Amino acid sequence: MDKKTPAHETLWELIKDIRIGMVTHHGANGQMHAHPLTTQNKVMDDRGELYYFISNQSELHDRLQADNEVSVAYADPSADRYVAISGQASFNDDLAKKEALWSPMAKAWFPEGAIDPNLALLVVNVKHAEYWNVDESKMVQLLKMTKAAITGTPPKNLGEHKELDL
Repeated sequence: MDKKTPAHETLWELIKDIRIGMVTHHGANGQMHAHPLTTQNKVMDDRGELYYFISNQSELHDRLQADNEVSVAYADPSADRYVAISGQASFNDDLAKKEALWSPMAKAWFPEGAIDPNLALLVVNVKHAEYWNVDESKMVQLLKMTKAAITGTPPKNLGEHKELDL
């Protein structure tokens, strides 16, 4: 990714086509719990916020009110693209924002639409992200791995690994 590109734009470029993020939080027993959630963003602005619709009647909603530290993982194995995000969760009750993010697919969970009384808009304010992105073909990767196995030398330049602070 271009070094001059703002961090939030780089992050969005990496995840925009990966619709599901695994949102991980601390459960009541202290263990980590993960939930697959559909990213509702259409873009990501410089505030670095990700949006998800969840039920305000869910264990996830209750836990995030008690402990708002989360991580979100995105993976696209076919493109060799992996992103790990850390941030803070909050909730936005703004009806206009819910309507702006609304999609017909969300109606399966919230039949009354953006005004559904069970609908909560989860906001993850991204603080840090780390990504791994491989642009080379599978064949080139395989050749580099084979060479590494034969020579006993770890493969070099198998892709880009960077950290972003938002």
